[in-house]
Amino acid sequence: MDRVTSDLRAAGYELRETHISRVLLGQDRVYKLKKPVQFGFLDFSSLALRKAACEAEVALNRRLAPDVYLGVVPVTRDASGHHRCNGEGQVVEWAVEMLRLADEDTAEAHLARGELTKKSLSELACLLATFHRSCRSDEFTAAFGSVARIRANVSENFEQTRHSAPAHVSDQDVREIERYQLAMLEQHSELFEARARAGYVRDGHGDLRLEHVYFRGASHGIAIIDCIEFNERFRFADVCADVAFLTMDLSWHDRSDLAEWFLAQYARHACDYGLYPLIDFYQSYRAYVRGKVASFLEEDEQALASSKARAHAQARKYYRLAQAAARPPIRTPSLYVVGGMIASGKTTVCDALASIWCCPVVDADRARKFLSGVPPEEPLPEAAFAGHYSAAATERVYAALLERATMVVASGRSVIVEASFRSRDHRRRVRQLAEQLGVPWYFVECRASDEVTRQRLARRELGPSVSDGRLALLEDLKRAWEPVDELSDREHLLIDTTQPPGNNIARIRAWVGD
Repeated sequence: MDRVTSDLRAAGYELRETHISRVLLGQDRVYKLKKPVQFGFLDFSSLALRKAACEAEVALNRRLAPDVYLGVVPVTRDASGHHRCNGEGQVVEWAVEMLRLADEDTAEAHLARGELTKKSLSELACLLATFHRSCRSDEFTAAFGSVARIRANVSENFEQTRHSAPAHVSDQDVREIERYQLAMLEQHSELFEARARAGYVRDGHGDLRLEHVYFRGASHGIAIIDCIEFNERFRFADVCADVAFLTMDLSWHDRSDLAEWFLAQYARHACDYGLYPLIDFYQSYRAYVRGKVASFLEEDEQALASSKARAHAQARKYYRLAQAAARPPIRTPSLYVVGGMIASGKTTVCDALASIWCCPVVDADRARKFLSGVPPEEPLPEAAFAGHYSAAATERVYAALLERATMVVASGRSVIVEASFRSRDHRRRVRQLAEQLGVPWYFVECRASDEVTRQRLARRELGPSVSDGRLALLEDLKRAWEPVDELSDREHLLIDTTQPPGNNIARIRAWVGD
């Protein structure tokens, strides 16, 4: 392989390498060759196996980057002994042919320039939620989400790094990480198994890092490359494991705020708040895997000296991150509740607070659509308090809201709950939940004038909306509203959303002590 890459580099290709691949970058094409290696988790030891891996890579990656993966081509040696991709002569290797993407378009490059925005991450979260819904999910994939399978992966990581991890962190640190990951599997086994039964274990990406995500502008959209093709047990996993890879990578780049933002946006788009109790486990697991991979590259005798030095520094930071994810949060989370009549401005307030605090919003409108089995913007045109809005249906929605909020808070994170909370009983129950969880809670009541409310409802009817609140329902809902007279000033803040939004957000932040 050294002669192959040497010839291709002489032809003007730039070489980059990982522990399992050599990537040759041309002006508009990329050729990716598998190294003839055999680890416990992959086998590229024969030409036939490497060809099969190339074919699998193309097929799987076309799911998220259909225009990037062009095919599998032979690497040939001509009569003079020179090698070229897709040339004539003896086939000595196989390569994945790809469209060359601009390095400056990666999410990692955007982050380095300070240009990775919350809007971009929200779009990415939406794309991934949609992708995960389309991924294979059946009894075969579900088996990979069993505690026994996950434990085998965890144990393998530590066995494979017994000799290398102490070069980066202490034996005590490694034992702390191992104890945490194994304890999570033992103490929360039913949660892992329940998600597998519920279909959350899917044929996903498996290597969702910032350098694999490309923001190519409005005309080309987002492309995600380099999914795991060589081992199903690394790709067949809880969707939380995919999400955790990206949140871990953002944290590794010292942007935990963006990591939490992306997590919150994915949870909202996927209506999957059940990933919160597991996200720290998977972040620790993913970080340890990356530390292991970096240590493999560091030990590769054929790797460039510069690659080995970089890998050493990376491994240490990854192992430290795996350890940090295993530790409890420093700050006590809070339960924020935003209520009010339809078109009172609740969503605008929630979105502004969520952006500032980088925490998830659990809202009644999306919960109702999810429980009804319809997309968020599909209308449910019912009369007030009938059908999908009957008392029984509404009780199911509020139960779902409190369940989702509980999962978020139990993970050590704050959460915003958005619903009308028109009845004292609903407000009493969320107050009781906060007491049970041992966290502070705050109820923000949004109000707007009748004229402004009607204007907002009229605009809402002009286009798609997650909310089904309509002008025809306004009077019935106003009559059903129970005044907030049971809460103290410490628990309840009334805001007028006809006032400048910045002023209201400042009032809320001052009130909660942020």
